[in-house]
Amino acid sequence: MQSSSFFLGASPTSRLLHSRTVRLALLLLLVLTTSALCSAQDATTPQTTPVIVFTPNVGPPTTTIIVAGGGFDPSVPVDIYFDRTNLATVVTNGGGGFGASAFTGIAIQVPTSAVPGNHWITVIERQRVRFAQKQFLVRTDWPQFRFSPDHKGVNPYENVLSPTTVAELAVRWTYPTYAWIQYSSPAVVNDVVSVGSGDFHLYAISAGIGAFLWSYRTGYVVQSSPAVANGIAYIASTDSNVYALNASTGALVWKYTTGGWMYSSPAVANGVVYVASTDGYIYALTASTGALNWKYQTGSSDSQSSGASPAVANGVVYVVSYNGTLYALNASTGAFLWEAPGGGGGFSSPAVANGVLYIGSASGNLYAINGSTGALLWHFTTGSDIISSPAIANGVVYTSSWDGNLYAINATTGAVLWQQALGPFLNSSPTIANGVVYIGSGDYSVYALNASSGTILWCYQTRLFVDSSPSIVNGMMYVGSLDGTLYAFGLPSNQMANNFSPPDRPEPTQLVPDYSLKPNAYLTTLPNPQPQLN
Repeated sequence: MQSSSFFLGASPTSRLLHSRTVRLALLLLLVLTTSALCSAQDATTPQTTPVIVFTPNVGPPTTTIIVAGGGFDPSVPVDIYFDRTNLATVVTNGGGGFGASAFTGIAIQVPTSAVPGNHWITVIERQRVRFAQKQFLVRTDWPQFRFSPDHKGVNPYENVLSPTTVAELAVRWTYPTYAWIQYSSPAVVNDVVSVGSGDFHLYAISAGIGAFLWSYRTGYVVQSSPAVANGIAYIASTDSNVYALNASTGALVWKYTTGGWMYSSPAVANGVVYVASTDGYIYALTASTGALNWKYQTGSSDSQSSGASPAVANGVVYVVSYNGTLYALNASTGAFLWEAPGGGGGFSSPAVANGVLYIGSASGNLYAINGSTGALLWHFTTGSDIISSPAIANGVVYTSSWDGNLYAINATTGAVLWQQALGPFLNSSPTIANGVVYIGSGDYSVYALNASSGTILWCYQTRLFVDSSPSIVNGMMYVGSLDGTLYAFGLPSNQMANNFSPPDRPEPTQLVPDYSLKPNAYLTTLPNPQPQLN
């Protein structure tokens, strides 16, 4: 009562201060009670850290990535970003996750503009509370002769070198192989360049700095181009052997002996190595073990298989014999499908696009042949032998001839679109990437031309013939010369840093959602076809 009467009798100022004290005490009690309750809750349901998984974690532009995640708040929208672009959104389940695994998640596609290097995938809650980030490596491989088993000679993922940038190409590094590099064209896989040499070796060189990694000595000259798949490098040698080597160490995995020399480059498709030998046979070997699946005789002692390499497309192997006969065989069984005259053999290998097979001949003709029936569709006559293999891109076939010209020909009609004189003895096969044609020449030079017009954009002179075909990958060009040197060309470092570097790691809370996106459905299988690294 006394305290109460004291309070009632107090001045207005005293009563106000006492009221504030009581409120502060009550507020403090509420905070402590809430903290205790939260602590008790955390003890039973601890907060989890959001995580994401995805597959694959490396690939070229246009690769489809399947993303899954967990540890987010339940039943909230989350956004999936590639660098700073919001590509997909999904609502988490009651457990705060989405997708059962990296194989059953949300699909996003690597943008075509994504330059080589490390990029960031970010998954963040729409209310910007919780997030997870992880790197994806954009990298393109050049796994075998002419890039792919169909031998189109095109890198469809290149986005650094172009008609506007290729004039700035400069030597990044050179590596001496101590003997001529003739027809062997570099394979580039997992940032390793592999090439055969006249000193009997296959060399593996660091793609970035040109450092020696390993070499393997065969029994004689290596003129064919290596193929790399699933961690194994395959090479055919003129010592009659096909070698399978550990791509990381150069250790021998297996070898297979044929009955003749081999200039032919192995084609690897669906776990099988296809290679032609001068004993008149084409061989199909199990890629993992070297076991013979089948062999087919395309010639005799008078009509031997040439140095042309087999092409594989749509379940069919196409191979040409030395006398120019073109054979189509079932890729799984080796069963004969059809044959067609080719007009004289050489080193020109078939290339297949849109169901049509294109091949050059020693008679100076480029042939377009129906890939299903062997029927001749058209032919184009140059001024001399065609030793190189054609390339096909955007409805145009590119072929070189010993008459010194590079030709661009309409793939449907056979009409010439343009021709450009480049020097004598064009043994190098043209390569296409991002609107540019690359080719070596008998005038000791390697050229880059505008694919639409044939205008010469850049050239570099080595010390001897360039018969090797250029490989274009990740903003670099790799090519061998008969001067015994492997050359690597790229843009200046400052230009790469300023214009073609991946963006920095984004700050998640500064990413801007695309509110027009609808929640994505789960993808349970990878799309087909999917860009492949080997």
